[in-house]
Amino acid sequence: MKDGPSIAPVAALAGDPARANMLAALSGGMALTASELAGEAGVTLQTASSHLAKLEGAGLISATRQGRHRYFRLADNDVAQMLEAIMNVAARTGQLRTRPGPRDPALRRARVCYDHLAGEMGVGLLDNLVRMKRIACEREDLRLTKSGMEFIAGFHIDLDGLSNMRRPVCRPCLDWSMRRHHLGGALGAALLKRFQELRWVTRIGESRALRFTPSGEAGFRKSFGSVAAMESGA
Repeated sequence: MKDGPSIAPVAALAGDPARANMLAALSGGMALTASELAGEAGVTLQTASSHLAKLEGAGLISATRQGRHRYFRLADNDVAQMLEAIMNVAARTGQLRTRPGPRDPALRRARVCYDHLAGEMGVGLLDNLVRMKRIACEREDLRLTKSGMEFIAGFHIDLDGLSNMRRPVCRPCLDWSMRRHHLGGALGAALLKRFQELRWVTRIGESRALRFTPSGEAGFRKSFGSVAAMESGA
């Protein structure tokens, strides 16, 4: 018997079409009920409950009760990273669930990747932080520079709090729609949270897509530079 982690059980759980749709829905960072996830998966509530029990038992999702409802979310950032990596491979190899539709341009432009900004705006954010020498990039190793630390502190983000988290401060996250990296890690999450506090971005319905408000676009350009529309894989 081989030593080390066994990926087969996890792959089997995530590979079921209904469970895959549920996990994809949760990868936007929102907590959803069993009924909502049943709709995402196209199955009955009873079937959804069985799938959710398996995912929860395997540690891929967690549940909390609020009032009459149980809300499900991804268990942690490791699960979100796994799903984003799988989505990237699926997109690269042409395994797309639907033809491009009206929502696709919005998802490509800006969306939530678990708890940080993805899409063209996310890739542009990292590109501009590197260009402005606020983040140093050596291969796939990212770190805040001295000027970057001063900038982030001036943007009202607690650097000491980020450094004390279990996750890396800066982490490159491969963007499935752009085939390039956007900014993940504790800093990526803190920046998106700050954008939301400033009301620079709003969610489009209950999807992962984000819309920058006019004042948000202006604030983003002033602080981080402009982000032109980019072709996937550019």
